[in-house]
Amino acid sequence: MILSALGFALMAALVKVAGLRSFPVLQIIAARAFVSLGISWWDTHRKGISPLGTHRRLLFARGLIGFLALMCVYSAVIHLPLAEATILQYTHPIFTLLFALVALSEAVNRSTLLCIALSILGLMVILQPAAGLGGSPALPTYYVFLALLGAAGSGAAYVIVRKLAPLEDSSVIIFYFPLVCLPAALLLGWRDFIMPTTWECLILLGVGIFTQIGQWGLTKGLALHKAGTVVAFSYVQVPIAAVLGLLFFNESLSLSSLLGGSLIILGAWINTKEKA
Repeated sequence: MILSALGFALMAALVKVAGLRSFPVLQIIAARAFVSLGISWWDTHRKGISPLGTHRRLLFARGLIGFLALMCVYSAVIHLPLAEATILQYTHPIFTLLFALVALSEAVNRSTLLCIALSILGLMVILQPAAGLGGSPALPTYYVFLALLGAAGSGAAYVIVRKLAPLEDSSVIIFYFPLVCLPAALLLGWRDFIMPTTWECLILLGVGIFTQIGQWGLTKGLALHKAGTVVAFSYVQVPIAAVLGLLFFNESLSLSSLLGGSLIILGAWINTKEKA
């Protein structure tokens, strides 16, 4: 799980590097999807199963929602400090609960309600005016909104995956994400794509590779131990992102982001421990 957190944090850092080098978000998504599609197809072929599955409408919906969420998340990563963008992504339990309540009729327990309360409180602290804690400039509202929209999309995608889990092989579910992302990114963004140098090709390739490392570590960790205990280790991605932001982008966490982020992660951790 620590390897997974490192993989996802390095993926986000490379997304930020690519964005700062003027690569469009859709080109970065296309590069990631190209790598993921090849690996995911190989995985289904290795298992001897059809990559297209049987519940194709639901699989396509998972891929489409994931694509829309990824556009929001990558835009936020490029334009917000790396640690703050990562923290805002951890509000997804709020949206997962709301969508699961409607779509799956799941019960709400006290730990989940506490998670929501702490997450909302943490958001209020992070989004406080510039004159607040630490005297740091306020985060740009538009990209904070995109980060939260990306978290909402992640929550919706998680609910669809829950519904698909007993119906389709996990490799098929994973395969549909890049299967939708790659043609969608090419169709919508090809006019703005720019020709990368050799070094920039490695950056874009790294986005896909570190994504797969993150997903592999997550999947392997969940297979080896209780989900609640394992997922708790994923929160180490936030301090890793903070270190990468400081080392490579000269970013530092404000006091308000540190306090607000701690509340959000505490809420997510409590919710996870209850389900362990």
